[in-house]
Amino acid sequence: MDINWAQMLEDILHEQASCPRCGILGPQFLAGYSREPWAAFVAPRCHDCKDKDDCDSRKLVFLCEKCATELRLRARPVDQVGMMILMMQDCRDDISESLEFVREYWQEEFDIEPEYLDSRLEDFAPDVFEEENAYRADLEDEYLTYHRWFRARGNRKASSN
Repeated sequence: MDINWAQMLEDILHEQASCPRCGILGPQFLAGYSREPWAAFVAPRCHDCKDKDDCDSRKLVFLCEKCATELRLRARPVDQVGMMILMMQDCRDDISESLEFVREYWQEEFDIEPEYLDSRLEDFAPDVFEEENAYRADLEDEYLTYHRWFRARGNRKASSN
């Protein structure tokens, strides 16, 4: 008998996710945002972050009801598709913020002199521009993975959100 293990696992876990804190499988979890230190360790979009201990940014997390209650996460129930939609929207917000930084917000960070107000970030601080450009490219790649996830499941409506 030839068993397609990958397909079998997909069938078993279809529309299920696991709580990143306790590992329980379920079709629905609670989604919310937190700035608490524990959030960096369970937020799916923060898995590659290197400085989790000192991060105070707002993070999207998905937890089972028990863990969400223990950690006092204000959240709402979502299924797997809802999780992916929220991550895609969160990523899109980060892309917009990155573009706004390159367009205008960088001037506030550097507290530039009035004579440089017409400067572009790539001329004023090319190294910072390159770093932000690489960050935005990573976000765009992440965003496309969400679209591919929806398309692979035939859910084109959700991928157009």
